[in-house]
Amino acid sequence: MQQCLDLALKGLGAVSPNPMVGAVLVYEDRVIGTGYHKRYGEAHAEVNCINSVQEADKPFIAASTLYVSLEPCSHFGKTPPCADLIIANKIKKVIVACLDPNPLVAGRGVERLEAAGIQVVTHVLEQESRKINKRFIVFHEQKRPYIILKWAVSVEGNFCPSDKSSFWLSNDESKKMVHQWRSEEDAILVGSGTALADNPSLTVREWQGRNPVRVMLDRDLKTPIHFNIYNEEANTIVFNLHKNEERGHVQWIQLPLKNFIEAAMKKMYDLHIQSVIIEGGLDILNQCMSLRYWDEIRVIQSNTSLIDGLKAPKIQEKSLHQQQLKQDLIYYYHNEQNL
Repeated sequence: MQQCLDLALKGLGAVSPNPMVGAVLVYEDRVIGTGYHKRYGEAHAEVNCINSVQEADKPFIAASTLYVSLEPCSHFGKTPPCADLIIANKIKKVIVACLDPNPLVAGRGVERLEAAGIQVVTHVLEQESRKINKRFIVFHEQKRPYIILKWAVSVEGNFCPSDKSSFWLSNDESKKMVHQWRSEEDAILVGSGTALADNPSLTVREWQGRNPVRVMLDRDLKTPIHFNIYNEEANTIVFNLHKNEERGHVQWIQLPLKNFIEAAMKKMYDLHIQSVIIEGGLDILNQCMSLRYWDEIRVIQSNTSLIDGLKAPKIQEKSLHQQQLKQDLIYYYHNEQNL
């Protein structure tokens, strides 16, 4: 099962809104097939696993045990149900890490296998499976995107200059890491203050991968249309108080003033945005913190000094682990209540 989880992680950043899934087929303690879900819209893990079996081992498929990191799907989506494929191949036993929280599956895959006479064992490395599919799990169980807050702080613990002007804190290696993080999420969110101060592109130009959807909270549409966030490098969604409009790769969505951030998260859920990394200013970050609207926090502690600055948000939790990147130290925090 651990091999299934390791295989599943190879799909990070490429399979959303589907979950990451790995599968291993074992005949008499010998692995005869492996596979994982490589890209959204393409074959699922179980299909790739069975298809990987060599010709000489194909007669053993029916007598094998299939390990899979998430319950096999039971519905027609971009591909046919994997449960039907398992039944068709007459596999005798299936071991599943955790059930699929998607209402279209939610135990039906296991039921279909058992109805066909297949022995099914569930909850094997269940928590480990939930953690690697944390985005998918939170999206379906809490009806919102998985939320990652990210910021950098100076030696003094300051977030930005007192006048909120643009000021770069972290080093080049940390910048590359941030671009990698962006490539792993469906969306990246900032407020109009960040857009106006930094004029960011919010792309992954220093990392190979897909650009996330750019989301901007701009209540009064202050950000000029010629700013980088509107360029054609990625799709852009602008949550605002005034208009609904779609123009090419840009979509303006009107939301009510009351509970604006909560409404934005609900709308992203409706748009099937499964995860978002928030690189916003202090106001947005502090609101998310006070609402407990976060699943991870990643803080880059730089060795840059910024004496006259605004303090970064306070975190009550202890960091689970750290990562050194040259002189920068990255602290990782998790909201364990959400998993």
